[in-house]
Amino acid sequence: MFSFLYSQEKKMRQNAENWLEVAERVRHFRRDLLTDTQNQQLQTTAGELRLRLKEKADAGRIKLSIEALERVLKDTGGRIYPSSSLVENVEFFLVAALVILGLRAYFIQPFKIPTNSMWPSYYGMTAEVFKPGEEPGFLRKTARLIGLGATNYSVAAPAAGEVLIPVFGDLRPAFTERPGRSLWIFPTVLRDYTFKVGGEQVKITVPADFQGEFDQVLNEAFMGEAPSLNAALRAAATKAQPLERSTFIVRGGARPVEATVYWIPLGKKVQKGEKILSFDILTGDLLFVDRMSYHFIQPKVGSGFVFRTGNIENLKADEGDKYFVKRLVGVPGDILEIKQPALYRNGKPIEGSEAFGKNARREGKYPGYTNTPPTLATGGDLQAISDGLMPPGGKVTVPANSFFALGDNSPRSKDSRYWGFVPEKDVVGRPLFIYYPLTSRWGPAK
Repeated sequence: MFSFLYSQEKKMRQNAENWLEVAERVRHFRRDLLTDTQNQQLQTTAGELRLRLKEKADAGRIKLSIEALERVLKDTGGRIYPSSSLVENVEFFLVAALVILGLRAYFIQPFKIPTNSMWPSYYGMTAEVFKPGEEPGFLRKTARLIGLGATNYSVAAPAAGEVLIPVFGDLRPAFTERPGRSLWIFPTVLRDYTFKVGGEQVKITVPADFQGEFDQVLNEAFMGEAPSLNAALRAAATKAQPLERSTFIVRGGARPVEATVYWIPLGKKVQKGEKILSFDILTGDLLFVDRMSYHFIQPKVGSGFVFRTGNIENLKADEGDKYFVKRLVGVPGDILEIKQPALYRNGKPIEGSEAFGKNARREGKYPGYTNTPPTLATGGDLQAISDGLMPPGGKVTVPANSFFALGDNSPRSKDSRYWGFVPEKDVVGRPLFIYYPLTSRWGPAK
């Protein structure tokens, strides 16, 4: 770094040491391919250069010995010498890739929070809805993209008229799913949501993991003070009877399925080209996961922990083998119970994390623990209450070699209450550090 401060003689000596290192590489890697004469020339010229260094010869004599060694290396070096800049760069990136893969496999792994099941401890994708005329300009979009990972989504009216949205029979906004790419590289699932204006349809595409937040976007954009999107759509559907119907092709498991949808007027009229909807999706928290600690110590109650889903019977059919992050609330032998809004462990209010107390007090953004499954919030199957492991008044005992995991955002978290226990062998590590986005959450993970 500070070689510009060195004397000419010191620079020449450093240069000589570099040439000797190259000569040593050639000798080790190619000596079985070289003739006896070439081997002898290589050792002799390298030896002469070492002698000049040992004698502390002046820069001129060292330079002559370097030039003599270089001539021999041109004859004996093969692909090792001369080494092109392309080869050196490829070697550098290969070594860097191996180091990164090693760190990722055994020490530190990057992880992105996709959903808001751990909100507000960790943020998944969130949205900011813009009113007409409030959309950010180019510079603001750029700043929000860099600092917050914000991507703008908008859809314009294809014609003039009232905006209608299709819903399934349970009043969930209708959608179709298809495979896609994240950052043009990584496989992902995308959801297409459709609007109709003046008899013409237009679509907006968002990540499938954004489903719950998209309901909130629709509610904020169209429903005003309604307590939920489901309630608002139910009221709008009642006013607009009879409803127009059509058929969507949606994917049920591995095969497409036809579904009847009902078009509900949203009470908003637009002109052709006017924005029906405009919002930013802010990226979920990106954090580093410590993969090393749990090889030596047991996870503690209250810790955030990352685990794989491939061996969770009630989860792998829908999710496959993925990485999830939840909070550890029960270890083998623990008896757990929810008395809304608090969580009890072995008959006492659970301890071990600030999130437990804040949920019990419904402090700040923490909503409290609930027995009600998240499907109720979007008009899902009421039977899910009795199908879960922790219905109202129910208790669960954690079996051997297993853990119980809950999300901090209990009303919006599908967790061990519904899909069961986490096998001890599938625990990957603990959240270590939120490195993006650049918000007040940046820093050590909670």
